[in-house]
Amino acid sequence: MSYSTPFLAARNVSQIVANPQATQANDLHILQDVNFTIEAGQSVAIVGASGSGKTTLLGMMAGLDSPSHGQLFLAHKDLTQLDEEGRAELRKHQVAFIFQNFQLLPSLTALENIMLPLEVKGSSNASVLAEQYLNHVGLAQRGHHYPNQLSGGEQQRVAIARAFAAQAPILFADEPTGNLDTETGHHIIELLFELNQQHHTTLVLVTHNLQLAQRCQRRLSLSAGQLTELNDV
Repeated sequence: MSYSTPFLAARNVSQIVANPQATQANDLHILQDVNFTIEAGQSVAIVGASGSGKTTLLGMMAGLDSPSHGQLFLAHKDLTQLDEEGRAELRKHQVAFIFQNFQLLPSLTALENIMLPLEVKGSSNASVLAEQYLNHVGLAQRGHHYPNQLSGGEQQRVAIARAFAAQAPILFADEPTGNLDTETGHHIIELLFELNQQHHTTLVLVTHNLQLAQRCQRRLSLSAGQLTELNDV
């Protein structure tokens, strides 16, 4: 099947935050005319200094926020033509997201946090998959603990297991190894690319981890709101 729209892309995307206390010239331009196209199954790292707009761009690519200007395409759909309900429905079937601040529900155990998106999608074996991926991240014995009973690194691993278990076509990850020790971080990197290769998952990662960025097929750099492609890191 051929598509006239790209799989994942930005077309002249800008994000501007108005400064109510100043003139339009003093508005904050977080992103400025960003353009890229990502093919299905590719692995892409977005790198850049803190505050350069990486997390903002990642969230917009996943349909969690809308740009001030421009078009964004996700799984061949123009996100700018969808309302919030339409974007949520698209995310449910196409996207898994690893958040930098974990986004675990405090009232659910580690296992239940992983099961929740599977149950929303109607999975008949949510508990089996959740246990499998909890084991993959080395937390088989922590499934019945609540987030406030887990360390930051353990919470990050639960969030990663939740994303893996969803087996979505597209995985967005914001600093997936940022709260992990070196050994665990290396293990998670291997899992990310195992997922990419075995399931043809498209990976889009925001990272400061040089090893992780170098493993990706492409590296995009954000600086002062503008995006460029790097030949090497």
